[in-house]
Amino acid sequence: MAGGKMSARQKMINLMYLVFIAMLAMNMSKEVLSAFGFMNEKLTENNISTTTKNNEAYANLATKASEQAAKFGPLKVQADKIKSYSTNFYSYLEELKGKMTSDLDDMQDYESMDQTAFLDEYFFKGDKFTKEGQEFLDNINGYRTDVSSVLGTDSKFIPVLTKRFSTEDVVNKETKIAVPFLNARFEGFPLVASLTGLTQMQADIKNTESDIVADLLGGKLEEALSLTNYKGIVALEKNAYFAGEKVTGKIVLGRYDATMVPDNVTLNGRDYKNIQSGQVIIDMPAGNVGNHDIKGTISFTQDGEVVGVPFESSYSVIPEPSNAVVSADKMNVVYRGLQNPISVSLPGVSDNNLRVSASGGTLTGGKGKYSIRPGAGKIATINVSAKLSSGKTVNSKATFRIKDIPAAMGSVRGQYGTVRMPKSGLSNAPIAAGLPDFEFDLKIKVQSFKIKVPGQLTIIVNGSKLNAAAKQKLSKAKRGDIINIYGIKATANGYNLKKVLPVNIELTN
Repeated sequence: MAGGKMSARQKMINLMYLVFIAMLAMNMSKEVLSAFGFMNEKLTENNISTTTKNNEAYANLATKASEQAAKFGPLKVQADKIKSYSTNFYSYLEELKGKMTSDLDDMQDYESMDQTAFLDEYFFKGDKFTKEGQEFLDNINGYRTDVSSVLGTDSKFIPVLTKRFSTEDVVNKETKIAVPFLNARFEGFPLVASLTGLTQMQADIKNTESDIVADLLGGKLEEALSLTNYKGIVALEKNAYFAGEKVTGKIVLGRYDATMVPDNVTLNGRDYKNIQSGQVIIDMPAGNVGNHDIKGTISFTQDGEVVGVPFESSYSVIPEPSNAVVSADKMNVVYRGLQNPISVSLPGVSDNNLRVSASGGTLTGGKGKYSIRPGAGKIATINVSAKLSSGKTVNSKATFRIKDIPAAMGSVRGQYGTVRMPKSGLSNAPIAAGLPDFEFDLKIKVQSFKIKVPGQLTIIVNGSKLNAAAKQKLSKAKRGDIINIYGIKATANGYNLKKVLPVNIELTN
């Protein structure tokens, strides 16, 4: 999180949690409830692991403070306050989770945790918050404020704290209406979803501690104080070379300083003199096909003594390729009317040295990542050409079949086939279309459709919602009638779909 950035693991956790929250907009299924439960288990395990790591960091800082009080003493005071605030807030959330699950016989029966009553009654009273609901908000705001006061207003962590522990109103994307944080995040949510939300908040606490304490320690500051802790880094221009090429690159210290010129460099058992601005410049024959080591020692004088800093790396010499590697990112065909992603690469050749063209479609993109929009034919071909460092030219091509987008399916409320719903619901619900098993994320827009009510004339509707004439015919339908929506015309990303299967609605009242 240094510099306001989150770790890869934290990003993954946050992304997974947001995906699950988004799924609440759909009809809640038993599988979704179980998914929330399993996510809660993973977060709980992660919190245990992070707690152990944090305790080790606190202990490490305490040891440093006892050894170097002037340098690390003030940092320990800050860390102790962060730990105290975090422990108190974490414990409060754990106690609240205990209240939520006190009546459960089986803590892993997630499919039964679909009730919303506990927090709806615990946090809300009419249009206002209960004392407990306000206490929950006060704990979030208090933790954010207390930690911020320890770090200071200029701390790089303030924006992240503000985002992680925000209680600002949440704007509904559809209605554009601001909804209070507590209502938006906890009102009407299934018990297992709210439980997972609190566990995620605990994970935010643990990760906040971890990020701040790691920053206080300064990334093992003591390693920068002695040359014995430097690491030699071999930085080659590339890791694989053709036979006959020169291996080019640089060897630098982990803490680079142009003024630190080594007294002596040993490379692969021999003294090496090609040194510029503190860098050991590599320029030597690649050798035969196979793996090769680069290792040696950079020597400096420190306090009158010679300190050797070892370095080691390796590279591979590979044969020159004769064919490019071309693959469709999502399938072995390309679809008419869509931008189909295509990856193009040639081992040992950089993307900017490839010449890529196409026939049978329009090609866009570059640097190895392209898209092809097929034309009216049946075959699309990707042509690749490259000139190797040896002067040899390699030409290759890959052929793809062109297919139309498969038939879409009409839908109502995200359901396909025969959908049971009340007459009033159908009257206001938009008619949509989709391809449930299609790899591409298409923006399908219904242009028109036909609606047939038993005993009534067929009505043609322009747009995606029932017009006045269709609603008038629908009003004459009775419970149990099957309303047929067919002849659906739709576009996907601006392309006219050739076929959209009908959807039927069985009226429940």
